[in-house]
Amino acid sequence: MLLQPPTQKIPIQEIPISKNIKLFIKREDLIHPQISGNKYWKLFFNVNNYLSENPKNPYIITFGGAFSNHVSAVSAVGNLAGIPTLGIIRGEELQEKWRDNPTLVFAKRNGMNLKFVSREEYRHKEKLTEFLQKEFPEALIVPEGGTNEDAVAGIKMMLNNDTKDFDYLCTAVGTGGTIAGISKFCEENQKVIGFKVVDDDSLENKIGELTLKQNFHLIDSCFGGYGKIKDENIRFINDFKDKYGIPLEPIYTGKMMQKVFELIDEGFFPEDSRILCFHTGGLQGIEGANLLLQKQNRNLII
Repeated sequence: MLLQPPTQKIPIQEIPISKNIKLFIKREDLIHPQISGNKYWKLFFNVNNYLSENPKNPYIITFGGAFSNHVSAVSAVGNLAGIPTLGIIRGEELQEKWRDNPTLVFAKRNGMNLKFVSREEYRHKEKLTEFLQKEFPEALIVPEGGTNEDAVAGIKMMLNNDTKDFDYLCTAVGTGGTIAGISKFCEENQKVIGFKVVDDDSLENKIGELTLKQNFHLIDSCFGGYGKIKDENIRFINDFKDKYGIPLEPIYTGKMMQKVFELIDEGFFPEDSRILCFHTGGLQGIEGANLLLQKQNRNLII
């Protein structure tokens, strides 16, 4: 087994607010310095089950965008295990500029090979996956975002006795694997809220197929679209870190927490509710976000 359960409890920190509501955040971002948050658990069974088969020529292939937390995590796993990795990266234009991208530089330092494909070709990942599986029959091919049944099983590890007493469990939603795992394995009385950071109308069905439960509710938290960062997002993230000492990134956790605060102000949660938000990591993306913000002469994320 390459990836191990943590030897220490993942801390749950209270976020003090002036309401008759208790708000907490589970710091999954602290589980590993390079394989952060939900990515650790999504890869847990994917990688461990694969290695248990003792492939003669192990190889891990995955997909992602320019600043993908998942690509970063897979490259770190490959480096840790001494397994070659390949990242299929969306956007041919990045081939000449990858040295300006901290996520892709990190992946390359971990030994990951990068193959840049057009956005049109990337949209047809199923065909690309079939081609790659024929070319590399012993490879583990992990889908974009790491979402599959093994990932859902891994997310179960984010739930334990410490998470049972909460009324609401909240997570950011990209490809849907994390909320599916929380929905599938949480307590029967718990409500699960997913904060969608992508404009994808098919997500609810995808999540439903993975969890086979109807205990989750999706809330739009795009703030203009996936990867879009508004000035209000930057202000919220910086204020949150200043007040509570917890860093957030602008694509997933920052937008989730901002929306949670808005819902609390709007009275969405009943009085005396106990809310637990999962910090799904991804802090490596802050550096890349700041590079883009700097080019736009905008305030940076501290």
